[in-house]
Amino acid sequence: MLVAIVLALWLGTDGLPFNRPSLDSTDVAPNIFGQLVQLAFALFIIRVASRVTRQRSVVDFDARTPARQIARGEMIGLLVYGVVVLVAGGLNGIGMHLHGAIYGPTRAILPRDVYVWAAYNFLFFAAIPYLVFRRRGYDHSSMFLKSENARGDAILILVVLILESAGELFTFPGLFSLTAQQLLIGIPLTFVLHLVGTGLPVMVFTYALLFPRYMKVTGSPVAAIVCGSLTYAGLHLFEYWAVYDSLANALLSITFLFLQFTPPGLVKSYLTWRTGNAWVHLWAYHAVAPHVTVDTPHVVKIFGIR
Repeated sequence: MLVAIVLALWLGTDGLPFNRPSLDSTDVAPNIFGQLVQLAFALFIIRVASRVTRQRSVVDFDARTPARQIARGEMIGLLVYGVVVLVAGGLNGIGMHLHGAIYGPTRAILPRDVYVWAAYNFLFFAAIPYLVFRRRGYDHSSMFLKSENARGDAILILVVLILESAGELFTFPGLFSLTAQQLLIGIPLTFVLHLVGTGLPVMVFTYALLFPRYMKVTGSPVAAIVCGSLTYAGLHLFEYWAVYDSLANALLSITFLFLQFTPPGLVKSYLTWRTGNAWVHLWAYHAVAPHVTVDTPHVVKIFGIR
Protein backbone atom coordinates (compact mmCIF):
# COMPACT_ATOMS: atom_id res chain seq x y z
CA MET A 1 0.00 0.00 0.00
CA LEU A 2 2.80 2.42 0.89
CA VAL A 3 4.58 1.67 -2.40
CA ALA A 4 1.37 2.39 -4.31
CA ILE A 5 0.92 5.74 -2.54
CA VAL A 6 4.52 6.80 -3.21
CA LEU A 7 4.20 5.77 -6.87
CA ALA A 8 0.95 7.70 -7.24
CA LEU A 9 2.45 10.84 -5.69
CA TRP A 10 5.49 10.58 -7.96
CA LEU A 11 3.58 9.97 -11.20
CA GLY A 12 0.61 12.21 -10.46
CA THR A 13 2.38 15.54 -10.00
CA ASP A 14 0.44 17.00 -12.95
CA GLY A 15 -2.88 15.53 -11.82
CA LEU A 16 -4.65 12.28 -12.57
CA PRO A 17 -5.63 11.45 -16.17
CA PHE A 18 -8.87 9.71 -15.13
CA ASN A 19 -12.28 11.03 -16.13
CA ARG A 20 -14.39 10.30 -13.05
CA PRO A 21 -17.24 12.83 -13.23
CA SER A 22 -18.51 12.51 -9.65
CA LEU A 23 -15.14 13.47 -8.17
CA ASP A 24 -14.40 17.16 -7.72
CA SER A 25 -10.64 17.02 -8.18
CA THR A 26 -8.01 15.28 -10.27
CA ASP A 27 -5.27 16.27 -7.82
CA VAL A 28 -3.49 13.20 -6.56
CA ALA A 29 -3.44 14.04 -2.83
CA PRO A 30 -7.23 14.26 -2.20
CA ASN A 31 -7.79 11.15 -4.29
CA ILE A 32 -5.24 9.20 -2.27
CA PHE A 33 -6.84 10.48 0.93
CA GLY A 34 -10.20 9.18 -0.29
CA GLN A 35 -8.72 5.74 -0.89
CA LEU A 36 -7.14 5.72 2.58
CA VAL A 37 -10.53 6.53 4.11
CA GLN A 38 -11.98 3.60 2.19
CA LEU A 39 -9.22 1.33 3.51
CA ALA A 40 -9.86 2.47 7.08
CA PHE A 41 -13.58 1.80 6.70
CA ALA A 42 -12.90 -1.64 5.23
CA LEU A 43 -10.65 -2.51 8.18
CA PHE A 44 -13.38 -1.27 10.53
CA ILE A 45 -15.91 -3.61 8.87
CA ILE A 46 -13.46 -6.51 9.16
CA ARG A 47 -13.05 -5.71 12.85
CA VAL A 48 -16.82 -5.67 13.36
CA ALA A 49 -17.18 -8.93 11.42
CA SER A 50 -14.53 -10.55 13.60
CA ARG A 51 -16.49 -9.55 16.70
CA VAL A 52 -19.78 -10.82 15.31
CA THR A 53 -18.21 -14.19 14.41
CA ARG A 54 -15.92 -14.55 17.42
CA GLN A 55 -17.77 -17.58 18.77
CA ARG A 56 -17.90 -19.42 15.46
CA SER A 57 -15.54 -22.30 14.82
CA VAL A 58 -12.90 -22.05 12.10
CA VAL A 59 -14.12 -23.36 8.74
CA ASP A 60 -12.38 -26.55 7.62
CA PHE A 61 -11.44 -25.55 4.08
CA ASP A 62 -9.07 -28.48 3.83
CA ALA A 63 -11.88 -31.03 4.14
CA ARG A 64 -14.03 -29.34 1.49
CA THR A 65 -11.33 -28.92 -1.17
CA PRO A 66 -9.46 -31.46 -3.33
CA ALA A 67 -5.88 -32.59 -2.83
CA ARG A 68 -3.31 -29.79 -3.05
CA GLN A 69 -1.94 -30.87 -6.44
CA ILE A 70 -5.43 -30.94 -7.94
CA ALA A 71 -6.32 -27.62 -6.30
CA ARG A 72 -3.14 -26.04 -7.69
CA GLY A 73 -3.95 -27.19 -11.22
CA GLU A 74 -7.52 -25.92 -10.94
CA MET A 75 -6.30 -22.61 -9.53
CA ILE A 76 -3.86 -22.08 -12.39
CA GLY A 77 -6.50 -23.07 -14.93
CA LEU A 78 -8.99 -20.61 -13.46
CA LEU A 79 -6.46 -17.78 -13.43
CA VAL A 80 -5.44 -18.35 -17.07
CA TYR A 81 -9.08 -18.60 -18.10
CA GLY A 82 -9.91 -15.44 -16.16
CA VAL A 83 -7.13 -13.45 -17.82
CA VAL A 84 -8.32 -14.49 -21.29
CA VAL A 85 -11.94 -13.59 -20.53
CA LEU A 86 -10.95 -10.32 -18.87
CA VAL A 87 -8.73 -9.19 -21.77
CA ALA A 88 -11.30 -10.22 -24.39
CA GLY A 89 -13.93 -8.22 -22.56
CA GLY A 90 -11.63 -5.23 -22.09
CA LEU A 91 -10.84 -5.13 -25.80
CA ASN A 92 -14.58 -4.83 -26.41
CA GLY A 93 -15.21 -2.19 -23.79
CA ILE A 94 -16.56 -4.58 -21.15
CA GLY A 95 -15.26 -4.38 -17.59
CA MET A 96 -16.31 -5.99 -14.35
CA HIS A 97 -18.27 -2.82 -13.56
CA LEU A 98 -20.84 -1.24 -15.83
CA HIS A 99 -19.56 1.89 -17.54
CA GLY A 100 -20.46 4.77 -15.24
CA ALA A 101 -20.71 2.67 -12.09
CA ILE A 102 -19.83 4.56 -8.89
CA TYR A 103 -18.22 7.60 -10.58
CA GLY A 104 -20.71 8.43 -13.34
CA PRO A 105 -20.55 7.84 -17.12
CA THR A 106 -18.15 9.51 -19.52
CA ARG A 107 -20.31 8.73 -22.57
CA ALA A 108 -23.90 7.87 -23.39
CA ILE A 109 -24.95 4.36 -22.29
CA LEU A 110 -27.88 2.57 -23.89
CA PRO A 111 -29.94 -0.25 -22.37
CA ARG A 112 -28.48 -2.71 -24.89
CA ASP A 113 -24.98 -1.85 -23.62
CA VAL A 114 -26.12 -2.87 -20.15
CA TYR A 115 -27.55 -6.15 -21.41
CA VAL A 116 -24.36 -7.03 -23.30
CA TRP A 117 -22.19 -6.22 -20.28
CA ALA A 118 -24.33 -8.27 -17.89
CA ALA A 119 -24.64 -11.23 -20.27
CA TYR A 120 -20.90 -11.38 -20.99
CA ASN A 121 -19.79 -11.30 -17.38
CA PHE A 122 -22.47 -13.70 -16.19
CA LEU A 123 -21.78 -16.24 -18.94
CA PHE A 124 -17.99 -16.27 -18.76
CA PHE A 125 -17.29 -15.56 -15.09
CA ALA A 126 -20.27 -17.27 -13.46
CA ALA A 127 -22.21 -19.75 -15.62
CA ILE A 128 -19.37 -21.51 -17.45
CA PRO A 129 -17.03 -21.89 -14.41
CA TYR A 130 -19.95 -23.08 -12.26
CA LEU A 131 -21.06 -25.66 -14.81
CA VAL A 132 -17.52 -26.90 -15.41
CA PHE A 133 -16.91 -27.49 -11.71
CA ARG A 134 -20.29 -29.13 -11.27
CA ARG A 135 -19.37 -31.44 -14.12
CA ARG A 136 -16.10 -32.20 -12.32
CA GLY A 137 -18.18 -33.53 -9.44
CA TYR A 138 -18.21 -30.64 -6.97
CA ASP A 139 -21.43 -30.07 -5.03
CA HIS A 140 -22.54 -26.77 -3.50
CA SER A 141 -20.86 -27.53 -0.19
CA SER A 142 -17.49 -28.13 -1.81
CA MET A 143 -18.00 -25.00 -3.92
CA PHE A 144 -18.73 -22.99 -0.75
CA LEU A 145 -22.19 -22.09 -1.98
CA LYS A 146 -24.00 -23.60 1.00
CA SER A 147 -24.31 -22.13 4.48
CA GLU A 148 -23.11 -24.22 7.40
CA ASN A 149 -24.56 -21.72 9.88
CA ALA A 150 -27.59 -19.98 8.39
CA ARG A 151 -28.48 -17.96 11.50
CA GLY A 152 -24.91 -16.77 12.03
CA ASP A 153 -24.53 -15.88 8.36
CA ALA A 154 -27.80 -13.92 8.38
CA ILE A 155 -26.74 -11.88 11.42
CA LEU A 156 -23.35 -11.13 9.89
CA ILE A 157 -24.92 -10.12 6.57
CA LEU A 158 -27.35 -7.77 8.31
CA VAL A 159 -24.67 -6.06 10.42
CA VAL A 160 -22.23 -5.55 7.55
CA LEU A 161 -24.99 -4.47 5.15
CA ILE A 162 -26.21 -1.77 7.53
CA LEU A 163 -22.70 -0.40 8.06
CA GLU A 164 -21.73 -0.47 4.40
CA SER A 165 -25.05 1.00 3.23
CA ALA A 166 -24.71 3.88 5.69
CA GLY A 167 -21.17 4.57 4.49
CA GLU A 168 -22.14 4.46 0.81
CA LEU A 169 -25.23 6.65 1.22
CA PHE A 170 -23.22 9.22 3.18
CA THR A 171 -20.56 9.34 0.46
CA PHE A 172 -22.88 9.01 -2.56
CA PRO A 173 -26.31 10.46 -1.60
CA GLY A 174 -27.72 10.41 -5.14
CA LEU A 175 -30.41 7.89 -4.18
CA PHE A 176 -32.16 10.58 -2.15
CA SER A 177 -32.65 12.76 -5.24
CA LEU A 178 -34.90 10.22 -7.00
CA THR A 179 -38.70 10.29 -7.06
CA ALA A 180 -40.80 7.56 -5.47
CA GLN A 181 -41.54 6.00 -8.86
CA GLN A 182 -37.88 6.08 -9.86
CA LEU A 183 -36.99 4.32 -6.62
CA LEU A 184 -39.79 1.77 -7.01
CA ILE A 185 -38.63 0.77 -10.49
CA GLY A 186 -34.97 1.67 -10.36
CA ILE A 187 -33.96 -0.18 -7.18
CA PRO A 188 -35.07 -3.69 -8.24
CA LEU A 189 -33.81 -3.12 -11.80
CA THR A 190 -30.41 -1.99 -10.54
CA PHE A 191 -30.27 -4.90 -8.11
CA VAL A 192 -30.95 -7.51 -10.80
CA LEU A 193 -28.66 -6.01 -13.44
CA HIS A 194 -25.67 -5.65 -11.12
CA LEU A 195 -26.32 -9.01 -9.49
CA VAL A 196 -26.09 -10.67 -12.90
CA GLY A 197 -23.38 -8.43 -14.34
CA THR A 198 -20.90 -8.23 -11.47
CA GLY A 199 -22.19 -9.75 -8.19
CA LEU A 200 -22.60 -13.37 -9.26
CA PRO A 201 -19.53 -13.32 -11.56
CA VAL A 202 -17.29 -12.11 -8.73
CA MET A 203 -18.84 -14.51 -6.23
CA VAL A 204 -18.60 -17.65 -8.35
CA PHE A 205 -15.25 -17.05 -10.00
CA THR A 206 -13.30 -15.57 -7.10
CA TYR A 207 -14.93 -16.67 -3.86
CA ALA A 208 -16.68 -19.96 -4.64
CA LEU A 209 -13.85 -21.37 -6.76
CA LEU A 210 -10.55 -19.50 -6.50
CA PHE A 211 -10.49 -18.53 -2.83
CA PRO A 212 -10.83 -22.11 -1.47
CA ARG A 213 -7.96 -23.13 -3.74
CA TYR A 214 -5.85 -20.26 -2.47
CA MET A 215 -6.50 -21.64 1.00
CA LYS A 216 -5.50 -25.16 0.00
CA VAL A 217 -2.42 -24.21 -2.01
CA THR A 218 -0.99 -21.64 0.41
CA GLY A 219 -2.12 -23.29 3.63
CA SER A 220 -2.41 -19.80 5.11
CA PRO A 221 -5.58 -17.75 5.73
CA VAL A 222 -3.58 -14.50 5.53
CA ALA A 223 -2.03 -15.46 2.18
CA ALA A 224 -5.40 -16.60 0.83
CA ILE A 225 -7.12 -13.38 1.94
CA VAL A 226 -4.39 -11.30 0.27
CA CYS A 227 -4.64 -13.39 -2.92
CA GLY A 228 -8.43 -13.03 -2.92
CA SER A 229 -8.11 -9.28 -2.49
CA LEU A 230 -5.59 -8.95 -5.32
CA THR A 231 -7.72 -11.15 -7.57
CA TYR A 232 -10.74 -8.94 -6.92
CA ALA A 233 -8.68 -5.87 -7.80
CA GLY A 234 -7.34 -7.60 -10.92
CA LEU A 235 -10.85 -8.29 -12.18
CA HIS A 236 -11.31 -4.51 -12.45
CA LEU A 237 -8.24 -3.95 -14.63
CA PHE A 238 -10.42 -2.58 -17.43
CA GLU A 239 -12.55 -0.14 -15.47
CA TYR A 240 -13.96 2.44 -17.87
CA TRP A 241 -11.98 5.27 -16.27
CA ALA A 242 -8.58 3.56 -16.46
CA VAL A 243 -6.18 5.07 -19.02
CA TYR A 244 -3.53 3.00 -20.80
CA ASP A 245 -2.32 5.40 -23.50
CA SER A 246 1.16 5.80 -21.95
CA LEU A 247 3.38 3.98 -19.48
CA ALA A 248 2.88 6.66 -16.81
CA ASN A 249 -0.90 6.64 -17.21
CA ALA A 250 -0.97 2.84 -17.19
CA LEU A 251 1.03 2.74 -13.94
CA LEU A 252 -1.26 5.36 -12.40
CA SER A 253 -4.32 3.41 -13.48
CA ILE A 254 -3.03 0.15 -12.03
CA THR A 255 -1.99 1.94 -8.84
CA PHE A 256 -5.41 3.48 -8.27
CA LEU A 257 -7.18 0.26 -9.23
CA PHE A 258 -5.10 -1.42 -6.53
CA LEU A 259 -5.87 1.33 -4.00
CA GLN A 260 -9.59 1.27 -4.75
CA PHE A 261 -10.35 -2.42 -5.02
CA THR A 262 -8.00 -4.22 -2.65
CA PRO A 263 -9.79 -2.89 0.49
CA PRO A 264 -13.22 -4.26 -0.51
CA GLY A 265 -11.43 -7.38 -1.73
CA LEU A 266 -10.02 -7.82 1.77
CA VAL A 267 -13.52 -7.59 3.26
CA LYS A 268 -14.98 -10.08 0.78
CA SER A 269 -12.10 -12.50 1.34
CA TYR A 270 -12.33 -12.20 5.13
CA LEU A 271 -16.09 -12.81 5.12
CA THR A 272 -15.62 -15.89 2.93
CA TRP A 273 -12.82 -17.26 5.10
CA ARG A 274 -14.75 -16.68 8.31
CA THR A 275 -18.01 -18.25 7.12
CA GLY A 276 -17.04 -20.70 4.38
CA ASN A 277 -20.02 -19.32 2.47
CA ALA A 278 -19.40 -17.32 -0.70
CA TRP A 279 -22.95 -15.94 -0.59
CA VAL A 280 -22.25 -13.90 2.55
CA HIS A 281 -20.08 -11.26 0.93
CA LEU A 282 -22.51 -10.95 -1.99
CA TRP A 283 -25.50 -10.01 0.16
CA ALA A 284 -23.56 -8.12 2.82
CA TYR A 285 -21.04 -6.19 0.75
CA HIS A 286 -21.80 -6.14 -2.95
CA ALA A 287 -25.31 -6.72 -4.34
CA VAL A 288 -27.06 -3.95 -2.37
CA ALA A 289 -24.18 -1.79 -1.15
CA PRO A 290 -22.59 -0.30 -3.16
CA HIS A 291 -24.47 -1.09 -6.36
CA VAL A 292 -28.06 -0.35 -5.38
CA THR A 293 -27.16 2.44 -2.98
CA VAL A 294 -24.78 4.14 -5.42
CA ASP A 295 -25.71 3.08 -8.95
CA THR A 296 -29.52 3.29 -8.96
CA PRO A 297 -29.49 6.92 -10.25
CA HIS A 298 -27.22 5.80 -13.12
CA VAL A 299 -29.56 2.96 -14.11
CA VAL A 300 -32.60 5.24 -13.80
CA LYS A 301 -30.98 7.63 -16.27
CA ILE A 302 -29.95 4.88 -18.72
CA PHE A 303 -33.46 3.43 -18.90
CA GLY A 304 -35.22 6.80 -18.84
CA ILE A 305 -37.29 6.03 -15.77
CA ARG A 306 -39.42 9.03 -14.80
